[in-house]
Amino acid sequence: MQIKQFLSGAHARARATNPVTSFESAESIKDAAQKHAQIILDCLRAHGALGKDGISRLAGLDSMQVARRLHELERDGYIKLTGNTVKSKSNRNEREWSLKHKD
Repeated sequence: MQIKQFLSGAHARARATNPVTSFESAESIKDAAQKHAQIILDCLRAHGALGKDGISRLAGLDSMQVARRLHELERDGYIKLTGNTVKSKSNRNEREWSLKHKD
């Protein structure tokens, strides 16, 4: 499953009122964000439903890299919340995510 929105750069990562440095940062992360999103989808496909920290651990991404992409992937219809919670690496409850559409 390829992710068209990420591949086309359809996600705004800076607000119109942000300083120029935010726009520069948003431009610099575009390629990495696409790769991270695909890694997250591949991880959920391989391992099933997981929380942010589980995805992070199994995919080899920082938990913040995962957190930044989850909302975008949900908004675009690739993933969904399961309604369950799982324990995070700090032993707190976190939401569990799964693929929305199976290949």
